[in-house]
Amino acid sequence: MPKRIPVVEKILSANDRLALKNQSRFDAAKVFAINVMASPGAGKTSLIEHTIKGLEGRLRIGMINGDIATSFDADRAKAAGATAIQINTGGNCHLDAVMVQLALSQLDLGALDLVIIENVGNLVCPADFKLGTHKSVLVASIPEGDDKPYKYPGMYRGVNAVVINKIDLLPYVPFRMDFFKKYRSAQPRRDPVRTLLPDWGGSIGLAGMAGGAGEGIYRVLRPVLEPGLPRKYVNPNCCNCLCFDRS
Repeated sequence: MPKRIPVVEKILSANDRLALKNQSRFDAAKVFAINVMASPGAGKTSLIEHTIKGLEGRLRIGMINGDIATSFDADRAKAAGATAIQINTGGNCHLDAVMVQLALSQLDLGALDLVIIENVGNLVCPADFKLGTHKSVLVASIPEGDDKPYKYPGMYRGVNAVVINKIDLLPYVPFRMDFFKKYRSAQPRRDPVRTLLPDWGGSIGLAGMAGGAGEGIYRVLRPVLEPGLPRKYVNPNCCNCLCFDRS
């Protein structure tokens, strides 16, 4: 009988070891890193773009974007004020630790406080490949429907926060919020998942940046960022979002 080789296990094990090296690089530079994941069109780039604007002058931000092709999203992050690096996977449906390692060689981590990695839009593969970030955020959106946590449990199980985007569409799209939230009770995990609803105002959910309203984007990520950032970066007076289950 031919000998079986657990190829998948070996690939993931090698990736995990390299991810630990990536995290060690972040730690050595005192940089906090976040992996932002979602399906295509859920609003990853919008969240990142307005996070950058909301933290302008307070954090030095680097952004690594993963897409099969183009540099559209990295260009948006750069225009918002971040140092941006584009990774084109050429067909791969996720980023991995090797790709991130190569991107880090192009970033001056000593000049940054926060690195946001935007993974390839996908609700399957990114869940299996660690990148070396400290926290992971999943962006869901109302138009996707309320059943995604049940159809893609692996993705929802491995994140620290879920941001529900495009909540201005709730009156027009069937979406059972209670049903969506119940997925957490069926998933064994040590730490609670924070579920956050950003309220950006306007019909496209991104207006209201003037007058400091961009601070709301920081509030969206604060439950994820606060444990890994110095207290001086926390603004408890920011309240331009609707948050629940933050225990």
